[in-house]
Amino acid sequence: MTDFRGADVLARYIEQCTNWGRWGDDDSLGTLNHIGPDQVRAAAALVELGLTINCSLPYDQRGPQTGSLRNNPKNVMTATGADHLAGAQDILPAGFGPAKGYGRSDDILIVPNQAGTQWDSLSHIFWKGKMYNGYSAGLVSSNGAAKNGVENYAGKLVMRGVLLDVAGYLGIDALEPGYAISVDELEATAKSEGVEIRPGDALLIRTGFLEARRQAWGDYAGGASPGVSLHTAPWVHEREIAAIASDTWGVEVRPNEIDCFQPFHVVALVHMGLAIGEIFDFGQLARACREHGKYEFLFAAPALPITGASGSPVGGIAVL
Repeated sequence: MTDFRGADVLARYIEQCTNWGRWGDDDSLGTLNHIGPDQVRAAAALVELGLTINCSLPYDQRGPQTGSLRNNPKNVMTATGADHLAGAQDILPAGFGPAKGYGRSDDILIVPNQAGTQWDSLSHIFWKGKMYNGYSAGLVSSNGAAKNGVENYAGKLVMRGVLLDVAGYLGIDALEPGYAISVDELEATAKSEGVEIRPGDALLIRTGFLEARRQAWGDYAGGASPGVSLHTAPWVHEREIAAIASDTWGVEVRPNEIDCFQPFHVVALVHMGLAIGEIFDFGQLARACREHGKYEFLFAAPALPITGASGSPVGGIAVL
């Protein structure tokens, strides 16, 4: 149930969790500053089985978007095998001369940066005219973000991943829309899996919601959803977590718990500088973790260096 008296709670959490200026006035990395060489080496040492698992949803027209919020990715072919067989490629482009049997395919991807599996950049959300580290929202123009663009994440999202399979811990296929995941449930899930949450971690939170909806998405993108409670923000801050990614469209619970749109984003992204990943596919990863009794691994999910972007598609991989 929405709490319409939440302004005081929000203000308190913002003050408690802010990282503005913590890593300097020019910082655009936020909580990824918690990941250093020691954390990366420790994450690499977790690779025991050599098992690689995809954590990204396919980028295609069967994705979760309905067009009301964003459109699904569309791959457009500009050169095909049919062209080759029909002789349309007998002369190579760009003045390369006769093909002499050589053929090719080529294509263009049309994709909103946050249509599928993606990271939010720190320029994605504003609060009262500001974005992370106190930068003015006016620094994001039609030319992109002059500060906090997603290109700052490029090459940085390689870390220890911890799968918190909350749905599995609760013994259900999927959490229901509107279910707020508490600190107690996150800690109990970690305890049941035998993992310790450490500074610099990526917490991968499985609700089962993506798996439940992927055959008929409905209002998955933009509708009511399970997710982390706003009240987990101080816990995330205290534990110096580097990133949170989930299998929902917005990570936090919807409807929101207070009279503010996406308050966890306001606290965690705008003020904490937390890396937030959305629409990740953790079904295969959860099955592998259960099979091998291993819920910690190397997680590599670099953002594309799209200059000034508010988000980025990502090919996330867990390596057990």
